[in-house]
Amino acid sequence: MSRIHSSLARSTLIKMGVRIAVIIALSTLFSYLHMFNSLRAEALVRLEGHVSERSQREQAIFVLAEDNQRLLRQVLTERLQGLGQEDPGARFDSLFQPLPDGSIRDRPERFDGTKMPCVFIPKGVQPDAALRRTILASYDVLSQYGPAFLVRFKNTYITFPSGAFVSFWPEKPAFCHEVEATFSVLPFELFSLSTPEHNARRQPVWTGIFVEPTAKLWMVSASTPVDVDGRHVATISHDILLEELMDRTLHNQLPGAYNILFRDDGQVIAHPALNMEGATEGYNILRPPGPRGDATPKFSSEEEQVHLKNIFDRVKNRAPRENVQEIPEQGEYAAISVIRGPGWNFVTVLPEHQVTSAAFQAARYVLLFGVLSLLLELAIMYWVLRAQITRPLLSLTQATTTVASGDFKLQMDTSREDELGQLAQGFQLMAAEVQRREEALKQANEGLELRVEERTLELKQLHRKLLDTARQVGRAEVATNVLHNVGNVLNSVTTAAMLARQRLTGLKFDRLSRVVSLCEQHQADLATFLTQDKRGQNVLPFLSRLGKHMQDEGQALQVLMGDVSRHTEHIGAIVKLQQRYARTPQLLEPVNLQELVEDALRINLAALGRHAVKVERSLEPLPPVLTEKHKVLMILVNLISNAKYALEAVPQDERRMTLKLARSSAGHIRIEVQDNGIGIAPDMQTRIFQYGFTTREEGHGFGLHSSALAAQELGGSLSVQSEGVGQGAAFILDLPAAPQRESEPTHG
Repeated sequence: MSRIHSSLARSTLIKMGVRIAVIIALSTLFSYLHMFNSLRAEALVRLEGHVSERSQREQAIFVLAEDNQRLLRQVLTERLQGLGQEDPGARFDSLFQPLPDGSIRDRPERFDGTKMPCVFIPKGVQPDAALRRTILASYDVLSQYGPAFLVRFKNTYITFPSGAFVSFWPEKPAFCHEVEATFSVLPFELFSLSTPEHNARRQPVWTGIFVEPTAKLWMVSASTPVDVDGRHVATISHDILLEELMDRTLHNQLPGAYNILFRDDGQVIAHPALNMEGATEGYNILRPPGPRGDATPKFSSEEEQVHLKNIFDRVKNRAPRENVQEIPEQGEYAAISVIRGPGWNFVTVLPEHQVTSAAFQAARYVLLFGVLSLLLELAIMYWVLRAQITRPLLSLTQATTTVASGDFKLQMDTSREDELGQLAQGFQLMAAEVQRREEALKQANEGLELRVEERTLELKQLHRKLLDTARQVGRAEVATNVLHNVGNVLNSVTTAAMLARQRLTGLKFDRLSRVVSLCEQHQADLATFLTQDKRGQNVLPFLSRLGKHMQDEGQALQVLMGDVSRHTEHIGAIVKLQQRYARTPQLLEPVNLQELVEDALRINLAALGRHAVKVERSLEPLPPVLTEKHKVLMILVNLISNAKYALEAVPQDERRMTLKLARSSAGHIRIEVQDNGIGIAPDMQTRIFQYGFTTREEGHGFGLHSSALAAQELGGSLSVQSEGVGQGAAFILDLPAAPQRESEPTHG
């Protein structure tokens, strides 16, 4: 009895287990998708709320700076209007003095920079009464309000269009006395951004971030212009430290997320991958890529730069009030909120895996419980199937083994009334029927062997006939190729002979006979006749012209007879080529392909002339190639002839054929025959090389087929390119620069 490799119970359990597993997997998937969508919606709401709350918290200092400057602008304006035309000379001179370097600064004996503002007027500026009043008014305003602003701001200063300024900066009390006499605040952003040409709305403006030279701390300046009677008289500014804001941006974020802070013009204030250490100027996203100086912050990698640029573009191009952006190509979500004041973009980026990880964790529990339930159910089912199905089926299996051994006498348990009992009864009946049929089969086999022998003999005869037919078809194909190729060359031979006959007919032999007869008549006085007679004077010029004409005609006839000789030689080569067609050893010789292309053109020259085809050449000089010269020539002649027929539907003045010769790749040479003729439909481009396929009524479909076979035998290929009907076509012959070694022919 053979060993049972599998059981019905096991296979049933496997099938049921697979189906239940699919159901569990689908349930897990749907649970995962549901939880993912729910968690994602919750995470995005939390993300948007976080960004909104952070931007409101961070913008407090900037809003306060603008409010303070609006207050100072109002107070300063009222102060200037209150002074009117008052002469400020005495008080101005009591507080400030000119110095030998040309500048005007606070008097040292009355100045305490920790408690009062300092004044600086650069060299070359002569303060008039209006400037003196403006400086004194600013001095008084900063004396009153400057100490109160130190609670939140590093300093407060007022600059003037003349380049002078008033500053309250207790941390640097000697600042006004230490700057150079030619120092000017006019080029700095804190002043230039407040001028009417840059700030038409006359609202507070914010500079880019910069590093304070002494403390090496990142800062930003807010500036508000002050206009009196429509004239810009001063600019009020605050410097705000950014170290705490940048630190909070980098280190105070949602779990798994990170924060970015940048301006609309591309300047980055804070990014976790941006190294600000040692830098003195901000990093701009929109600056062209390339090497950056030591003063510019550095990213940890180019990928981070591209990543940030993608986020910046998403933020800039978002729809109004679209505060959350999905970035699928990076697997992230970005929440955006604008900080009032400087208008910076506070962005929190949350990787998608932070959302999916929680959903995946929950889905794992669903999957785990499903698998445990599946295992328990399979165990119960296995016990039931083994008792109710496996054991009865095992007895049936043993009965089949007995029948297979030739014993058809069985004793089966037919007491069961279910399907297995009916199966046992049916199996006993089947065993009896099999025994009866086996006896009948033995009798039938004896007659079958005789019929098989007869059929085998018929098949051998049919196979022999098929071989004979195949040999005849092969010989017919070879003969057809010979006739086609020889026909192409014979056309050129006929054309050359016809041209030679026309030139012989045009020779002026009759006129030469008349001249000779005339000279014979005056033989006695030939010298006098040639020099004095009017008819004799024309003899020598006529003979000269006739000699030149006959020389030219003789050369032309030599060329034509050379063509006839070369074409006749090619006909013989074609015949010999076809005799060696069945993979005989190749006759290889060094071939100048440029000359070979010209020979192919000469063979078709007369036909091309009759059809008014303009031939263009682009033949790259190449070293000789070792190949079968006449086989390549046969392919080229065939391609040129086909291109000529393809141009028949084109007007005569537009018929153009281009031949190209160039090295296509390492070890290969490309010869291309291109025309602007009728073109080839896409569905025809794979059929034109088939045996017997043609699109011309008088064609037979062997030329391209035999050319493709010849190209393969040369180790190359023949292909076609065409954009469709009416778009012309290009046939490309690709040949190896060095021949491939041909495998030994097999013999049937």
